[in-house]
Amino acid sequence: MSEREPAGVVWGLMRGALTTKALAIAADLRVAHALAAGPRPLAELAAESGADPDALHRVLRALASEGVFEEVEPGVFASTPASELLAAPGWEAFAHVFGGVFYRALADLDATGEASFPAAFGTDFWSWLARNPSERAAFDVAMEQGKERRLGQLASVEWRGDETVVDVGGGNGSLLVGLLRLHPGLRGVVFDLPETVRDEAALGDRIEFVEGSFFERVPPGDVHVLCTILHDWDDEPAAAILRTIHAAAEPGGRLVILDGVIPEGNTQEGPKWLDLLMLALSAGRERDEAQWRALLGGAGFDVVGIRDGLIETVCR
Repeated sequence: MSEREPAGVVWGLMRGALTTKALAIAADLRVAHALAAGPRPLAELAAESGADPDALHRVLRALASEGVFEEVEPGVFASTPASELLAAPGWEAFAHVFGGVFYRALADLDATGEASFPAAFGTDFWSWLARNPSERAAFDVAMEQGKERRLGQLASVEWRGDETVVDVGGGNGSLLVGLLRLHPGLRGVVFDLPETVRDEAALGDRIEFVEGSFFERVPPGDVHVLCTILHDWDDEPAAAILRTIHAAAEPGGRLVILDGVIPEGNTQEGPKWLDLLMLALSAGRERDEAQWRALLGGAGFDVVGIRDGLIETVCR
């Protein structure tokens, strides 16, 4: 149970939309980049970004009250360790998508169980991304955030050393590139939609990019990887993805999943809030351990272990 004062708890939650939007404004105006060399007057920041000086001051002042930027003297702002994150590509892109497309979709979220995104945008989330290349690029960069942690999780798997690893829905391939650096004997396949923004030259000669939809087919391999993919989908489409992988895998082939596992109790956990975002975007969901076991078992996979968001399975 929280020890915070009750009104503080409720107020902190209610103003969440304001903090999300303020972070997105600062990221899109590249304020963190402008302050990289040291404190600067607000007038300079506004002139460089094209923002209204008074409006920008109000945004930065509010963020500074939470430790994101600091007003070191009236009208002069500096970076803080928190605001410096907004100069990193992954965090900057995350702030952009959370304060933009995610923000608009969440505005219409309700308790009907239906995704709110299609009504707000006139199409489903993935089709919208395909029609908006700049937003698709920002989304792909944002999804790289936390890559080092995910790479550590994936590296902890017991690798034979000569397998072909298929990263299903692998985006720009950065996770697989990192894994193959650690295991020179592995080969890889990144499988994703053709509109995925990528630098195929960066994949090297041991990784191939294959275009396609994981609802239709996936390339064969010794180990298939799903990294934060299944939470985008409710159980029926998630099971369809798993069945497609099952059809491409040999009996005994491995499927490794990196995804949230909702813990029991009232602990403050990110997956509990991401669950609402998944509902808004695509009627997807985060899952607890029992739900993961039921979903995977029904699609023909036996769970070998679940630990810290890493789910290891074998194909029956």
